[in-house]
Amino acid sequence: MTNYKYPDQAAYQFVCNSLKNHGITIRTISQLAYNLQKQYSNVPPITVVDEITKTVLHKREVLDHAMMGLEIDSLANQNQLREPLASIIRHDLGVFGVDEVLALPIATVYGTIGMTNFNEIDLNKPEIIRKLDHDSQHVTTFIDDLVGALVAAVSAKLAHADS
Repeated sequence: MTNYKYPDQAAYQFVCNSLKNHGITIRTISQLAYNLQKQYSNVPPITVVDEITKTVLHKREVLDHAMMGLEIDSLANQNQLREPLASIIRHDLGVFGVDEVLALPIATVYGTIGMTNFNEIDLNKPEIIRKLDHDSQHVTTFIDDLVGALVAAVSAKLAHADS
C-alpha cells in the first residue's frame, strides 16, 4: 500500500484510550514527570507539562512502540498469545526484558537523559507504575514500562527546556 498515510490521529487516540482503560491520563504522566524533574531543575506549571506530554505522545516512534506494547498486553489479557510466550508475559518474568527493550526507545527519544530517568523510574516504580506492576488481575507486563518510559521522555524534554 504505497498510498497509505500514517494514521497519526488514530494512533494517538489508540494509545490514549488504551492508557485511559488502565486509569492513566495525560495528567497522570505529566504529574509523574513533574515530580521527577522538579528535584533537578525548574519545572513549568503542570498545564504546560500536560502540553509537553501531548507533544511526546504525538511522536510517531513513541506511538509505534506504545501501540505495540499495549496491544501485546491486550492480547495476553484475552488469552490470544501462544505458549510459552503467553506464560512468560503473564508472569512478567524478569529475564524476559522485551518489555523494557520496547519501552527504552520512548525514554530516549529526547536523549540519553531519558535512559537515566527510565532507570530511576523502573527501580522506584512511583505511584501508578507500582500499581500496574503489582496488578494481579490483568497482564500489565508492557504498560508499566511504557508509562515509565513516557514519564522519562517528558522529564527529559523538561530538562532540555530548562538547560
